[in-house]
Amino acid sequence: MTDTPEVDLFVIGGGINGAGIARDAAGRGLSVVLCEKDDLAEGTSSRSGKLVHGGLRYLEYYEFRLVREALIEREVLMRNAPHIIWPMRFVLPHSPQDRPAWLVRLGLFLYDHLGGRKKLPGTRTLDLRRDPEGAAIKDAYTKGFEYSDCWVDDARLVVLNAVDAAERGAVVLTRTPCVSARRDNGAWRVVTRNTMTGETREFIAKALVNAAGPWVTDVLTRVAGSNSPRNVRLVKGSHIIVPKFWKGENAYLVQNHDNRVIFINPYERDKALIGTTDIAYEGRAEDVAADESEVQYLIDAVNRYFKEQLTRDDVETSFSGVRPLFDDGKGNPSAVTRDYVFDLDETGGAPLLNIFGGKITTFRELAERGMHRMEKIFPQMARDWTAHAPLPGGDMDGADYEAFRNTMKVDYPWMPRRLRQHYGRLYGTRSAWIVGEATTLAGLGRHFGGDLYEAEVTYLVTHEWALTAEDVIWRRTKHRLHLSADQQAAFTTWFDATYPKAA
Repeated sequence: MTDTPEVDLFVIGGGINGAGIARDAAGRGLSVVLCEKDDLAEGTSSRSGKLVHGGLRYLEYYEFRLVREALIEREVLMRNAPHIIWPMRFVLPHSPQDRPAWLVRLGLFLYDHLGGRKKLPGTRTLDLRRDPEGAAIKDAYTKGFEYSDCWVDDARLVVLNAVDAAERGAVVLTRTPCVSARRDNGAWRVVTRNTMTGETREFIAKALVNAAGPWVTDVLTRVAGSNSPRNVRLVKGSHIIVPKFWKGENAYLVQNHDNRVIFINPYERDKALIGTTDIAYEGRAEDVAADESEVQYLIDAVNRYFKEQLTRDDVETSFSGVRPLFDDGKGNPSAVTRDYVFDLDETGGAPLLNIFGGKITTFRELAERGMHRMEKIFPQMARDWTAHAPLPGGDMDGADYEAFRNTMKVDYPWMPRRLRQHYGRLYGTRSAWIVGEATTLAGLGRHFGGDLYEAEVTYLVTHEWALTAEDVIWRRTKHRLHLSADQQAAFTTWFDATYPKAA
């Protein structure tokens, strides 16, 4: 270890909460370091249902404030990241055996009006026997409802926050766990170790933020040396991906026999993303995976409503994440609050802000309120700013993605529509950084299959901390779903040879 840099804020955890706080703090003029033990968004933040939503089902648990705040944030995020967040209509077939129709209508009425909805269309009632949205639904279900929420590319949301944080001066360290953090003369002495290079670094920080997600208690006790662990409840949520089995761009929300709701969303053009389960989890967060009972549970939920029946062979892949929820003592995992909880420990004059819970939808607000907790520590920091600041690539006139898409068509007439859509949706206005001076597909470099070209890989390595082939084809993008096993293997071999330090 050489010189020990002194910074204002050290953030542990490169998920959505940590990246959001690092961005917010850097934009306020604070010096910030963010460390993540794996890749950005490698844990829970890339394994969500990929929705920016108010949480319709939370109304049943009287979480009115949480729903209202999430609905307000939905509008903010649509404006600031129109490339990775876009409206989606959800069809809810009504089952008389479950929630009564009047209760569903009441919930949707509240959902339409709690958050001051401006951009999205409101709820409408469907006749599933006549409306096209009902064509895929079994004839036994005749009534339905349609409402609005938004889709989000969750992993990219995390990465774009980290990119913005770095461009505002933050230092972002991936594959770099925090080895220890100890109070020392009114500050934090933090030690990190890069798992790929072995480099050990030391920092002095005025304040420490523990945004480690499922590992929040581990950081609190093992890393920070606390003898007072907080109550965190780990809840496992699993999703499956299958070929898309209905026509149209709408998604579905179905009620299962156990009163849970399951989302069935169009995904990656020709696929469907189905989830989620809610199961108490006690293992290591690193080992989480969907088990066969969860897979069958999701298949059964779909088959209850849809004419086309799924089988286990239809499941192309699955993923599972662990949500770190603040344990409020309730027995039902589905009822445990999704709200976030702050715990500010100012022992010894060196503040430690622990974050428990939270949702993708409310990450920006969480970050803002977390910084409010530190106003006394950093009285010089600038005011709130993120509500009206586009994320990288989202700086489109009027936050109008469709107009931007038409501009891309004019700028790149040689580019296939699908590739333009891929670049536009993932990178927005920064698509130009990838395309550069290219005027043909050959100008994008080596083609690895699907929509993956060398120019995109170079961009991800240079600007977005992509250090492995998986970083590129699974978290920064979803190329893995569109490449054959042989193509994936060939790309990995090429990547490891081209970027040996990253490998």
